[in-house]
Amino acid sequence: MRRRDFIVALGSAVTWPLAASAQQPGRINRIGFLWENPTTFPEALEAFRQELRRRGYVEGRNLTIEFRWAEGKLDRMRELAEELVQLRVDVIMAPSSVYTGAAMQATSTIPIIFMSHADPLRTGHVASLARPGGNVTGFSLMMTETNVKSLELLKEALPDLSRVAVLFDPATPSHVPGLKAVEVAGPTLGLHIQPVAAATAADYEGAFSAMSRERAEAVLVLSTPLFIAGAKPLAELGLRYRLPSLYGPKQHVNAGGLMSYSPDRADLWRRSVDYVDRVLMGAKPADLAVQQPTKFELVVNLKTAKAIGITIPLSFLVRADEVID
Repeated sequence: MRRRDFIVALGSAVTWPLAASAQQPGRINRIGFLWENPTTFPEALEAFRQELRRRGYVEGRNLTIEFRWAEGKLDRMRELAEELVQLRVDVIMAPSSVYTGAAMQATSTIPIIFMSHADPLRTGHVASLARPGGNVTGFSLMMTETNVKSLELLKEALPDLSRVAVLFDPATPSHVPGLKAVEVAGPTLGLHIQPVAAATAADYEGAFSAMSRERAEAVLVLSTPLFIAGAKPLAELGLRYRLPSLYGPKQHVNAGGLMSYSPDRADLWRRSVDYVDRVLMGAKPADLAVQQPTKFELVVNLKTAKAIGITIPLSFLVRADEVID
């Protein structure tokens, strides 16, 4: 295995004094946190809390974090976001696009910081990356571009590949531009793209059955909380239908998926604390440029490759950040 970072365009960052607002005597900073559940990206959540502590924010002393967990009930997100607004939190953390959208519906005044948004520009959540406008800013996954890169990686890992299914969720805002980018890129790679929708976990079985009927040879699974929560059943379906799969978050590979390619979320969530600090000191989200990832991870599960009867080229494996034997 070999470690490496893909460096992506990133504007120069301004160095701000650590914990300036945390040190104001008697002030209790209130952060609202809208997310799926504590077990979704726990390492990223811990990185966020560690960075808060490093900057002088101590829960129970000068910091309160009000968590609201969707727990798979995405129709409740607006209600949960409104609860945070009623609590008059100083800032709302909304990691991905679906949570950002819910928070934006609930408030146009409380600062909202997204930590791993798939595509804030193409979803219309910001006016521009340099000048977001409104009360929203944060850190992007560049998922539309990453989806295209993932398609390229599938072709590199499986050189004879010609038909790729793309599993997407119609309710995830970022999947519209993400799917479109993949459909445009497919023919340039000699690939026929087959979009397959899944709006609930109950749709997984039918989706893979449709892929099989259309003779898909691999599947690219776009990232969304719905699919992350279903990492295990999706991996099991990939094995049963013997479909090589490439996902976003590493959790899918740990659950038995074949490959994953994604920005390092723990790094993005850690870096988001800088924007929390600035907002608590009075900065406006409209003036804070959206930042992009600097670290990406490629993970390959060789046990899954053997189970579905494929061989990953050695030249591909040596590029991976992690190989699960």
